[in-house]
Amino acid sequence: MTDELLIKFLLKETSEEENTAIQEWLAADPANISVFIQFEKIWEAGKTLAPTSKVDEEAAWNKFREKTTKLKKEAAVVLPLKKNYTWLKVAAVFVLAIGAWTLYQLLSPVAYTNLTASNEVLIKTLPDGSELTINKKSQLSYASDFKNDRSVRLDSGEVFFNVAHDKTRPFIIKADQVSVEVVGTSFNVKHTVNKTEVIVETGIVKVRLGNEEIRLIKGERVSISNDTKKLLKEQSEDQLYNYYRSKLFVCNGNPLTEVAEVLNEAYDVNISVDPAARKYTLFTTLKLSATLEENLKLICETFDLTFSRNQREILLSNKK
Repeated sequence: MTDELLIKFLLKETSEEENTAIQEWLAADPANISVFIQFEKIWEAGKTLAPTSKVDEEAAWNKFREKTTKLKKEAAVVLPLKKNYTWLKVAAVFVLAIGAWTLYQLLSPVAYTNLTASNEVLIKTLPDGSELTINKKSQLSYASDFKNDRSVRLDSGEVFFNVAHDKTRPFIIKADQVSVEVVGTSFNVKHTVNKTEVIVETGIVKVRLGNEEIRLIKGERVSISNDTKKLLKEQSEDQLYNYYRSKLFVCNGNPLTEVAEVLNEAYDVNISVDPAARKYTLFTTLKLSATLEENLKLICETFDLTFSRNQREILLSNKK
């Protein structure tokens, strides 16, 4: 068993296959459990170093390896205990039992409760008091023991989070490789096949992708494309994303192509914009309660456009 894999396990970054390998290693010999417990203590002690300490990382790593190597050698030596040391045996069994229980808790998969919004927007209050507005065609799940583990997995779709404040238990959202962490704020997360987007309305939001991390405040957004795998932060005055909560399409100079994308989501259609009409930007407010045809007519009147429709396929173009 390598140190690298054990560290990866302590960071909760191992796969199911790697978890199985660690379980088998622990079950093979009680000495392995003892090694792991000491290994974990060394690792946790290393994490308590003040963040301002200027430490040579390579030297620290080598020192950590030396400690764990020495530990393994010591664990390999089995010394007979004298009869008057029976209490030590009991203590050893007790320590191993605690270690085994700790490992069981770490290795046991976290139970999650599924939430699905099919054809309607769903409003859900989580056990900690956080309020979620879930756009239709969205799938997510939250930890069943949410009072102790405020973690959410967003599989697909869009959710507005109004998170209950709790400094002691961060609220963490996982969307594939993207991690969003807050203690109490409000923000919108949209996760599709092509990209993940986070828009902050209040408070501070921490977004992480691999080793890269940024912080967002009110009026900022980050978009993560699956192609570039980069965190791109920018200012955002866009209110169009909020249509499923406000029931309004608020357009503040949004390109016609962006408006078409949101209308596609809201009305379950496929609107295309002719290249000659893509130069237009829209300054108006449309109602979600209106029919698609009514909103398309308003857009066409604004730019002297026309639209043609074949079932779900719609084309916006200039009048000939």
